[in-house]
Amino acid sequence: MTGKEVRLNRLFKYSERMIIVPLDHGITVGPIQGLENISKLVSQVNKGKADAVVVHKGLVPQIKDYLGADGCELIVHLSASTSLSASSSRKELVSTVEHAISLGATAVSIHVNLGNSYESEMLRDFGKVSDRCVQWGIPLLAMMYVRDNANKSEYSATKIKHAARVAQELGADIIKVNYTGSAESFAEVVNAVKVPIVIAGGPKMSSTKDLLFMIDETVQAGGKGISIGRNIFQSPDPEKLVGVIRQILDTNLSREGIEELALTL
Repeated sequence: MTGKEVRLNRLFKYSERMIIVPLDHGITVGPIQGLENISKLVSQVNKGKADAVVVHKGLVPQIKDYLGADGCELIVHLSASTSLSASSSRKELVSTVEHAISLGATAVSIHVNLGNSYESEMLRDFGKVSDRCVQWGIPLLAMMYVRDNANKSEYSATKIKHAARVAQELGADIIKVNYTGSAESFAEVVNAVKVPIVIAGGPKMSSTKDLLFMIDETVQAGGKGISIGRNIFQSPDPEKLVGVIRQILDTNLSREGIEELALTL
């Protein structure tokens, strides 16, 4: 077993499906509600049995007590842009695989927006990071979005399937994409690649029930879990919500059972 395989197995800490909680939003949109106390938040999602959290390098010292064998695995995010920029969809590398390793990362992640004028630069960076991940035996989570100025593209099964295939062919070990709206269409995405697919949460949803149904449909389609941020960290009880998501991922609950769980949140 290679070093990358060993570390990849750590990301599936509790079962064959994973819960990743990305907390990298502070660079993109600032200190929004739910991210005021990162260490408390990581403690909560850890108790709920999240497998990993995604943060930028500067936050690692604040959460180190909740990482490792008895805590979440650490994924260091390497790319960034801010909503203050006129080119906010242009993601730049802001750290390295080597620095992530020095912080104790189990994996690294990058964000790529396809379909805009900066696509080629982001793909070039993807390739460089992927090569370094192979060299150091570090798994790579690729967050792949279609951002071509057409809103419907972000959830198009055809375009998301293409984005996932790009990620696989450039060396991603886990691929994060938007949910396509149905188990049937999402199965097309899952079947287009041979590496684990997890879903993004997107904007804060108005209904916890809808969030849980979406996660269940992902499982039905063959998805390997979730990488959901604000729908978890802006929840009134992140620990409890993560625990409920764990149940949905790991047990065969009925639609009625999921609806009952939603009422407890």
